[in-house]
Amino acid sequence: MGKRKTHIILFISLILVILLLIIINILTGSVGISARDIPGILLKGDKSSVDGRIILDIRLPRIIEAIFLGGALALSGYMLQTFFLNPIAGPYILGISSGAKLLVAILMVCALKAGFAMNSLMLVVAAFLGSLIATGFVLIVSQRVRSMSILIVCGVMVGYICSAITELIVTFADDSNIVNLHNWSLGTFSAAGWSEAWIYIPIVAAGIIAAFLMSKTMEAYQFGEEYAGSLGINIYGFRILLIIVSSVLSATVTAFAGPVSFVGIAMPHVARNLFRSEKPLVIIPASFLLGSAFCLLCDLLARSIFSPTELSISTVTAVFGAPIVISMMIGRRNENV
Repeated sequence: MGKRKTHIILFISLILVILLLIIINILTGSVGISARDIPGILLKGDKSSVDGRIILDIRLPRIIEAIFLGGALALSGYMLQTFFLNPIAGPYILGISSGAKLLVAILMVCALKAGFAMNSLMLVVAAFLGSLIATGFVLIVSQRVRSMSILIVCGVMVGYICSAITELIVTFADDSNIVNLHNWSLGTFSAAGWSEAWIYIPIVAAGIIAAFLMSKTMEAYQFGEEYAGSLGINIYGFRILLIIVSSVLSATVTAFAGPVSFVGIAMPHVARNLFRSEKPLVIIPASFLLGSAFCLLCDLLARSIFSPTELSISTVTAVFGAPIVISMMIGRRNENV
């Protein structure tokens, strides 16, 4: 079987897995819903029944958010790995998600104290600025050190510092609504709604389109800056565009779902191994689909394992994502020996 046919089968399989997870997520919850009622509710958009309101106003928006934001995070991780030419890079590991979380937390607390109503776009802008600040620090460090392991340690330290400051802000905030900030700071899809979907879906769609438009340049860049430069590629402009798109995607995830760990670093690695390819035209959609499926699965487990108590999404993604990252780092070490 040719490589192209194998890739097509794998893509179809991933889509089928996502569809299966969508059905399971719709059916699973504290309120049982008959599978026979689902087609009628979805096709008619009927909210007259309790089941209809649960599916259309609670479970479906949450599913859509997990699909788009999970895929966006995996795609952001892949673009960062391309930027640093290293598969260990990722928005959570490098502290970029934590920087976004810190600025969003500050904005939320200030808005709550001032009685100011925030909108979703403001959260995205704050998260983007926070991620750019953290990214700027990482870039400065990357210019001074050549070891990726030191860069990762610095990124982790940035993440710890930003998380500690965020926890201080949450702890000393005096507004009763701050409990929502606490839940968000741990990572969750529980606050998903249709009003937010109209904000993050266009942003994520634009990020996907931008990634595909840069795919040929990314493929050349993977062979090294000198090779890409010899083809007439503006390396400086490309790197800026790459980091901006990656930051926008990770910032969007953080703004709506909080920091979600290990998806951005683990899923591109799984995509490369599963598809046996390094081509951006293959790994871009593969990473997105795997990120979507992974977050759908983890969100299902987060809200069902200890139901009615719900775990944070990062707790579950870390349980499955961390071993993948560990095996990847061990594998790289063995290759270098």
